[in-house]
Amino acid sequence: MKAMIFAAGLGTRLKPITDNIPKALAPLAGHTLLYHVIMRLKAAGADSFVVNVHHFPDAVISYIAAVPEFAGMDIRISDERDLLLETGGGIRHASALLGGDGPFLVHNVDIVSDLDINWFRSTVDDGAMSTLLVSRRKTQRYLLFNDDMRLVGWTNIATGEVKTPFKGLDVEKCSKFAFGGIHLMSPEIFGAFDAVDARPEDFPLYDVSGNVIPGSQNALGQRFPIMDFYLRAASAYEFRGVAPEGLTLIDAGKPESLAAAEAFVSGN
Repeated sequence: MKAMIFAAGLGTRLKPITDNIPKALAPLAGHTLLYHVIMRLKAAGADSFVVNVHHFPDAVISYIAAVPEFAGMDIRISDERDLLLETGGGIRHASALLGGDGPFLVHNVDIVSDLDINWFRSTVDDGAMSTLLVSRRKTQRYLLFNDDMRLVGWTNIATGEVKTPFKGLDVEKCSKFAFGGIHLMSPEIFGAFDAVDARPEDFPLYDVSGNVIPGSQNALGQRFPIMDFYLRAASAYEFRGVAPEGLTLIDAGKPESLAAAEAFVSGN
């Protein structure tokens, strides 16, 4: 299994830790966030890794080369030092490293969980271009799914904002789940990126009143969030959510949650 780890972000939520080191190298239980993600994915059968870099890129590259446990592992760098491409653009930029016959896993470097990754892989529907890990944790921003757990939109419950490719979507009939920062993608996703760029006007997003959201008919281009693509392309492609019972998932991208992740990993 191939896996891509998002390690390029600026880590602004982790300041002042990230003033001098990249988020990926934030300390966690005697190692780093990046170390724990790579080792968990390796234990689950991942044998080829792509790590994207932007913030303190040389520090990440040097770290990977220096860790004894990484010796002999196939870990490749997707270099974004000239321009941070966001999540969707980062995947697209790494297409030569990720493409092939089988699906690949994408994992945020600051997500710490007890997810059974092999179980997650087993839940994938053959018709789904991407399977997203989701949960019912409390937040303001939720993904919207229909009864078949197919992605149909997004909402901010604090503001009432809605984004959906389905004009007239009844949000009250949708299930609301928070995204967990882990997804399994078909390599066909690269062709779908191209399809949206070829006819961007065919992939608009609508607000709660059924109006086209400004900018949602533009081409994706080089730099874009993966969720923007998911939402726009959900009318033409299947993106499904999986919500495991009893999942512990920590977004360790903030000092207080990094401390919680430390306690969780250490078993305290």
